[in-house]
Amino acid sequence: MIRKPFLFVFLSLSCILNRPVDAQSLDESIAQHRKGLLTIRAEPGTEVTIKQVSHEFWFGAAIANGLGSGRMRPDDLEQYKKYFLENFNSAVTENALKWASMEPEKGQVNHQTVEGILQWTEENDIPLRGHNLFWGIDKFVQPWVKELSDAELESTIRERAISIARRYRGRFVEYDLNNEMIHGNYYEERLGPEITAKMARWVLEGDPEAKLYLNDYDILTGNRLNDYLAQIRDLLAQQVPIAGIGVQGHLHGSTFDRQALQASLDSLAQFGLPIRITEFNMPGQRSEFYKDTDRKMSPEEAFRNATELVDYYRICFAHPAVEGILMWGFWEGVNWIPASSLYTRDWQATPAARAYQNLIFDVWWTSTTGITDATGTLVIPAFYGDYQITADGQSKQISHQKAQQAKVVDFPGR
Repeated sequence: MIRKPFLFVFLSLSCILNRPVDAQSLDESIAQHRKGLLTIRAEPGTEVTIKQVSHEFWFGAAIANGLGSGRMRPDDLEQYKKYFLENFNSAVTENALKWASMEPEKGQVNHQTVEGILQWTEENDIPLRGHNLFWGIDKFVQPWVKELSDAELESTIRERAISIARRYRGRFVEYDLNNEMIHGNYYEERLGPEITAKMARWVLEGDPEAKLYLNDYDILTGNRLNDYLAQIRDLLAQQVPIAGIGVQGHLHGSTFDRQALQASLDSLAQFGLPIRITEFNMPGQRSEFYKDTDRKMSPEEAFRNATELVDYYRICFAHPAVEGILMWGFWEGVNWIPASSLYTRDWQATPAARAYQNLIFDVWWTSTTGITDATGTLVIPAFYGDYQITADGQSKQISHQKAQQAKVVDFPGR
């Protein structure tokens, strides 16, 4: 569970933005879509303490293989786990579940890393995404897979889909089915356009409750949005059971186009499916920090980067269709874009970390006290999530959910 870290007073969105956003409009949308009324009923004049424990919205991060494989240095592993729990309430496997990582050689399947990650997330009540079951970008397809005949390839895909889903039934909250299909789809090129629907059916054969997401990049920049929309329409027309839409958040540079992000989310929302920002980095893949991973930020660049991160999160959190955002790495020691980390190699918090923590655990956090009125009622707007409510020395743990919009908590005497 999330533990509330220290707070940090960060400058407002009006500072140093190249494309200003309407902060008031975003705040209004956040209040409308991310809060509901929490009603406490007790004896009149009762003091009530309301403490948020976690968010319902997914503020997550990718988990590096080292956590599950045991190949991370013990002192770093201890810090990695500590800071993950302090900052995030959800997770995604970075590489552990990928077919090429699990089975680089035919028949030699490594489940150890996946099992290690699952064990830790389950112990800490962290919902985990499975990224990914298939990835048809040509360079990421194992040589032994390419050597199979078409019939062998289809049967091998079927076996992986069923076996993974069956083995991990009920443990992964959702899966990315076939990653980045608008950028490359080796399996469709070999086996025809119906292979995606077959993959989905086979996964559901192994786990009928599995939730299958699409996942692709350069969507939130607007560059490949129309291609993605067309693909989603086509798959839905084929009755492929898509449970949600994944969009990666790292194809910008050191800044991002606010209007393109907003417009892209609006367009994707037409399908009525939940949207997750599945892979977020700031700065992103089109920045100089990706091209030169040894480059360090100046204090001014670090400050600007923190502001960019806050803007990105605010736009996503304000959008009613978005249900989560997950960083693709948070520690410089295992982050493909080191400059995008919340923590340096020696575990020092960056300005981005402090801005992130202030946003999630202060600005978007409900912790207050109040007194019930003459009718014995106290009503407050509260962010959706889990709470500890204390009244007259008695405490209750409750879940305040967006699906219900309002929650009533009764204490003795009512």
